[in-house]
Amino acid sequence: MSGDHSDATIARRVRRLETLLEEKGVLSGARLDEIIDATVSGATPANGARVVARAWLDEGFRSRLLADGTAAVRELGFMEGSYQRLRVVENTATTHNVIVCTLCSCYPLRLLGPSPSWYKSEAYRSRVVREPRAVLAEFGLELPAGTEITVWDSSAETRYMVLPRRPEGTQDLGEEQLAALVTRNALIGTAAV
Repeated sequence: MSGDHSDATIARRVRRLETLLEEKGVLSGARLDEIIDATVSGATPANGARVVARAWLDEGFRSRLLADGTAAVRELGFMEGSYQRLRVVENTATTHNVIVCTLCSCYPLRLLGPSPSWYKSEAYRSRVVREPRAVLAEFGLELPAGTEITVWDSSAETRYMVLPRRPEGTQDLGEEQLAALVTRNALIGTAAV
């Protein structure tokens, strides 16, 4: 798929969509501003970390999270009003997952906060698909040779989040303490916990 994805072009398209929504009476400008403000105001990696900590402590929640990420995260009050599907992929002893959006930088903003600049970079978007092990090593994540790496490509319809492996020796930690261990990069898959 080709096309101009420059910031100026995207901004023009967004403004045109806003205008059409207002002209057709679908949303007022004020309501659209409220939706955008609500989305951005609660967007933080702490939300995703809370989801992970809950999954580590509650097997039932973990199962629901892996089966239907959107519904499970809504149980915790996240993604209300979001139209994207959330798919959560789990790291195991033999499989590691990493997230990318090869076309732009789609990702679950409410759970991971604003995307880091490297996530939006052409270098990351193209290289992680071709040579994920090398890219992860550049982030300082050296995986055993036998670990299978799966790269998940987000889209406007489906966003992904990684459920990292729970670190050894954390059996006595509570949800808040566990959540404090989880970083945004672990939720994307470019780091371990």
